[in-house]
Amino acid sequence: MTLPTHAQIVVIGGGIIGCSTAYHLARDHKADVVLIEQGRLTSGSTWHAAGLVGQLRSSASITRVLKYSVELYKGLAAETGLETGWKMSGCLRLATNQDRWTEYKRLATTAGSFGMEMHLISPAEVKRMWPLMETADLVGASWLPTDGQASPSDITQSLAKGARMHGAKIFEGVGVTGFGMKGNRITSVKTTQGEIACEKVVNCAGQWARQVGAMAGINVPLQAVRHQYIVTEKIDGLAADAATIRDPDRRTYFKEEVGGLVMGGYEPNPQPLPTGDIPNDWQFHLFEDDYDHFEQHLVQAIERVPALAEVGVKQMINGPESFTPDGNFILGPAQECANMYVGAGFNAFGIASGGGAGWVLADWVVNEEAPLDLWVVDIRRFSQMHRDQQWVSDRTCEAYGKHYTIGFPHEEYTSGRPRITSPLYDRLKSHRAVFGSKLGWERPNWFAPEGVEARDIYAMGRQNWFPHVGEEHRHVREAVGLFDQSSFAKYEVTGRDAARALDYVCANDVTKAPGRLTYTQLLNTRGGIEADLTVARLAEDRFYIVTGTGFRTHDLAWIAEHLPEGDVAIRDITEDWGTLSLMGPRAREVLARVTDADVSDVAFPFGHVREISIAGATVRALRITYVGELGWELHVPLAVTGAVFDALMAAGADHAIRPVGYRAIESLRLEKGYRAWSSDITPNDTPFEAGLGWAVKMRRNADFIGRAALEAVAGQPLKKRLAGFTLDDPAAVLVGRETILRDGQAVGYLTSGGYGYTLGRSIGYGYVRNAEGVSDDYLTSGSYELVVANERFPARIALQPLYDPENLKVKA
Repeated sequence: MTLPTHAQIVVIGGGIIGCSTAYHLARDHKADVVLIEQGRLTSGSTWHAAGLVGQLRSSASITRVLKYSVELYKGLAAETGLETGWKMSGCLRLATNQDRWTEYKRLATTAGSFGMEMHLISPAEVKRMWPLMETADLVGASWLPTDGQASPSDITQSLAKGARMHGAKIFEGVGVTGFGMKGNRITSVKTTQGEIACEKVVNCAGQWARQVGAMAGINVPLQAVRHQYIVTEKIDGLAADAATIRDPDRRTYFKEEVGGLVMGGYEPNPQPLPTGDIPNDWQFHLFEDDYDHFEQHLVQAIERVPALAEVGVKQMINGPESFTPDGNFILGPAQECANMYVGAGFNAFGIASGGGAGWVLADWVVNEEAPLDLWVVDIRRFSQMHRDQQWVSDRTCEAYGKHYTIGFPHEEYTSGRPRITSPLYDRLKSHRAVFGSKLGWERPNWFAPEGVEARDIYAMGRQNWFPHVGEEHRHVREAVGLFDQSSFAKYEVTGRDAARALDYVCANDVTKAPGRLTYTQLLNTRGGIEADLTVARLAEDRFYIVTGTGFRTHDLAWIAEHLPEGDVAIRDITEDWGTLSLMGPRAREVLARVTDADVSDVAFPFGHVREISIAGATVRALRITYVGELGWELHVPLAVTGAVFDALMAAGADHAIRPVGYRAIESLRLEKGYRAWSSDITPNDTPFEAGLGWAVKMRRNADFIGRAALEAVAGQPLKKRLAGFTLDDPAAVLVGRETILRDGQAVGYLTSGGYGYTLGRSIGYGYVRNAEGVSDDYLTSGSYELVVANERFPARIALQPLYDPENLKVKA
């Protein structure tokens, strides 16, 4: 078959992700698809993958993606005639200590929230299910009966056949040599067999995805790591339907295969490949057996399954697998190129993800919009710093080493730090700041009082910083605090058509007079919330946009891609400005001492922006708050941020001003009911469902992205609504994904959770769902409980902010 000269979509890579994407493009979208593979199908890492298929993740959307994979694999053979090796053996996850057991109790709650079956079982039940296992050290295990295993090569070949059956064309032995480009758009794929003109490209090149992306100017931050496992000879007494095993406290996994075991693990000292390009001829490449490095897993595995000591090893697989800096895979459109999409970096669970990832990626490619909330795997979660391949390698190795460690809440990565610091870094260190990191920026999470160790000590219950964050919280409520939020992403939109263009992109009315601020969402065509930010109009043709640190690449790309044509431009100016947030009831008194500007409520009302002078610097002062108190965000030219900080600290000394960290911001915003994008509000949620209908310009006769979707449901009963919940029991620690029970029935789960120090209670937010409609009466007439780590706690629902600073009231 001759390589065509034109195709609508070219998929690069014939592993499980590329074949799944081609299959779904052809089956679901009837697209004209050509898949090219430099070697043979399954080459790279698919052919030597272990083939475990798990489904539960901390994200509801990603769990849905993995559940789809299982459903696809169950029925694929019937469609194509090629078996997939799918076996629903179930999965046991073992716990040998109380922290792990608490983690499993939380996971069991999450599973219930996401509609998955998961059971917590005793060591005796584990022994009954897996007689060859040593169970004396177990606290218990989790049991997911619908997990299983499959043959990676067989699934891939079955998907490839299905793709061909639906019209896709697949070519092996065709390497990519470059791209024809027009500006930032690919016009053709140059190959070893000729050139293919195309409209879109999907980069599913696996461990070569970074190299393929670089040919089009895009960065795919992944790192190949040597991952080893063994295949044993037949083991007497091992059942053919034995459950797959994950033994994270021993860092190992097992699955039955032809009467023996596949056993591998995730070591804390992984072996990354060199950071340079991977040779093209490594299509079926394995490294030499490395039993010295593998011994750590073998020792642990024999202690768990003593029969392994008496059985031979048929084969060791030591092959490269692609991993990412945060352990999540990579999907979606690259910011740097208008028509290249990526599906790569699957962190050794590409087989589990393959079916679902191909489904959502195909939909994304055709409709140019993610079909559900895929933020945790969106390639636009990365930034310029991820072009530093050594940093990516170091962070990826840390993530690999954490693959089986206990997932403590609020745990921070430590490698490659500090990467980006604000001018206040040393000043804040002198105040005993304990820093976290967000998209490379060092940010103070909390401040340790004298005599308290200035570091996080992780735990499943209340952590060591809990009372000290409480003091910071109370200080902002009662006096005044100063936050360094210089890591905020900041953009400037300019041009004669800037107002008209932003009016189309933003759901709220940003066309107010210069000097006004607007809090707004950016919506997708389904009416879901793609971004949540603040727009300040500085002049008729100039706007200043502020959004969250982690959303810098995503939000910039979303706005740039959706700005209508005209005299309008957007640029990222994050590093031009530091941000100091002055918050608390005494904020005005402090600010008045350092500026000649009139900062009274009459002269400087809420929702306005003014340029004022502080310490000789011209500062953009935004009267806005995310903590529920009087306050200003002071956007300062970066070079003079230190001088402005010093002036504010000196002026506020009489008012006991103090620096405050991000963990206090979180507790303060929970009490006030402010939503957080990526948790409380996502592309799956509309402003109406999130209680943000007031921030949508439905009454104005102005078109904007998402308006048609909102009009289509206007006046109809909402099937889900965001509500607040509080618990009286101090023992319950909320972290999100706890199940919401109404009159004993599951109706949703928490999207975020924490503690409100003013209230003295745990606070959570989550969507209550009901197919018949969620009215105020429905919400208030129910009796509520939250399932926290598999235990039920009575809860109270709140439809209004729990903390009201205007009336100085706390509502229970």
